[in-house]
Amino acid sequence: MSDFIQLHILTHYAPANLNRDDTGRPKTALMGGALRLRVSSQSLKRAWRTSDLFQAAVGEHLGTRTRLLGKDVHDAMLAQGLDAQKALEWARQIAAAFGSLEVEKPESKKKKADGEGAQEPDLKKLLQIKEIVHVSPAERQAALQLAASCVQRGKGPEAAELNLLSKDATAVDVSMFGRMLASANEFNVDAAVQVAHAFTVHRAEVEDDYFSAVDDLGTDTGAGHIGDRGYGAGLFYLYVCVNRTLLQENLQGDKALANRAMASLLEAIAKVSPTGMQNSYASRAYAAYVLAEKGAQQPRSLSQAFLRPVQGSDDRSMLTEAIESLQKQRANFDKTYGACSDASLGMDTDAGTGSLQALIDFIQD
Repeated sequence: MSDFIQLHILTHYAPANLNRDDTGRPKTALMGGALRLRVSSQSLKRAWRTSDLFQAAVGEHLGTRTRLLGKDVHDAMLAQGLDAQKALEWARQIAAAFGSLEVEKPESKKKKADGEGAQEPDLKKLLQIKEIVHVSPAERQAALQLAASCVQRGKGPEAAELNLLSKDATAVDVSMFGRMLASANEFNVDAAVQVAHAFTVHRAEVEDDYFSAVDDLGTDTGAGHIGDRGYGAGLFYLYVCVNRTLLQENLQGDKALANRAMASLLEAIAKVSPTGMQNSYASRAYAAYVLAEKGAQQPRSLSQAFLRPVQGSDDRSMLTEAIESLQKQRANFDKTYGACSDASLGMDTDAGTGSLQALIDFIQD
């Protein structure tokens, strides 16, 4: 039976554009008949795993998301003195072990009938994998080692060697957030961490920020540039579910590494903000409230607590009301379904209770 860690987080952001849609405006969602600001799970996960905090904690165990592994291998073989044709051929074979290539069969150079000359191949495209692949440090190193071995012996990779390349997906971020390869599903990794889209617990609107820039060298009284961008502010609810059993399995039973990974994840969730328009808004915030639960029970979000938008009042802040709604919903779930967790622990920065370290100790225990 799986052991779960569930995290419920409330974080307030002042005016910002944390996560943009295709028009450059903050993402939104309609919930409970009210418009809310939204931050996608993809945006959150990328901010966490690429943060300095995460790198410092588990950097040596983090993978690389790329389509250019073949280019990496190709350049390494060229640097070792291999001729260009063999380097291209062998690098394509190694890259293909991680997924289908963008160009399945490169065309040979031919003279055009009109005498324009030979067409040079686009090396980057020839070596590119169709899908972004999350490659673990061990897998990347194995690919480079195989490339070096091929150069040394003067012979391309064998099928048995290629079959071993995508077998060690023990990077912390791959183990947490999974890996999906449509063209090679035998190398897929089930995600041990599920991250919901964050949304504001209250009604929210996207507002327009009209701005202008002055030309310092200009003599005109008008602006050198004018424009506008969307922004919004709010108190966001985020739900994260960690399958602790699966995380340890993905890390090949390394409990110590799994605990390090969970600690760094929790700290990143509490401290790291999405990077959208960070320089324009300085949208850096720490979580105001965190509730951690653990147990083998079927996980459930507490988003239902905010179907009715939080209002706030002169004597009760939105944060206070949101915490009360969250705790009430949790208690009502326990009343109707039975205990939904074995234990829980909270941190409330408004009340000055609990601590991040206590939460880390709690989820690792």
